[in-house]
Amino acid sequence: MKFWKILLTATVVVYLAALAIVALSWVHHLKLSAQWKTVWSFELDPRARVKPETQNAALKKRIKQLQPKGFYILVDSAENRLYLKKGEQTVKEAVVSTGSGLVLVEPGGKRSWVFDTPKGEFFVKSKIQNPYWVKPDWAFIEENEPIPKKMEDRVEAGVLGDYALGFGQGYFIHGTLYTRLLGRNVTHGCIRVADKDLEEVFKASKIGTRIYIY
Repeated sequence: MKFWKILLTATVVVYLAALAIVALSWVHHLKLSAQWKTVWSFELDPRARVKPETQNAALKKRIKQLQPKGFYILVDSAENRLYLKKGEQTVKEAVVSTGSGLVLVEPGGKRSWVFDTPKGEFFVKSKIQNPYWVKPDWAFIEENEPIPKKMEDRVEAGVLGDYALGFGQGYFIHGTLYTRLLGRNVTHGCIRVADKDLEEVFKASKIGTRIYIY
C-alpha cells in the first residue's frame, strides 16, 4: 500500500512538472512571436509617412539655405575644372591645372614637400594684378640651384599670369604661361587658369569670396 502511494505521488509530481514545462515553453513562444512581429513588421513609422516629394522639397530648401550668397568658386581637382557660381547658376566654367601629388625631398632628407592642392572650404584673402612669384626654397631645390640669401633673388615676374587670388598658406588661383598643360595635375599645389578665363573670375570675386575645392 505504501508503494502505491509513493508511485502515485511521483506520478503527480512528474505530471505537474510537465505542465510547468509546457506553460514556460508557451510563454517563451509568445515572447518570440512578439519579437518577430516587431522585427518583421512592415507598418510605416508615423513619422515616415511623409511623401517622398515633400521630403525632397524640404531637403532642397535646407541645401539652398546653406548655399553661399552671391558669387563663389568651385574647383574639381579630379576633373581639373573651375566653376564660378552665383547661387545655382554657373557663370563661368574653365579648365585648370591642380596639384601633381608628387613628393620632393631635400638632399639629406631634412625637409620634404607634397605638391597637392588643398581640399576644403577657403576664402579669397588677396587679389593681385600682375603678380610676382616669390620663389620658396623647394623651387630652388627642384632646379638643383643654391637657395639665395637675398629676398630680391627670389622674386620672379611674369610666371603667374595677369591675375592671382590668394587663399592662404601660399596657395593661389593664378594665371599661367603653360596653357598647353591645363587639364592636367601638374602644379605644386596652386590652381592654374588661363588668363582669359581667370579675368572674369577675378573681377567677380572679392575679399571673402568662398572657394570650395574637392
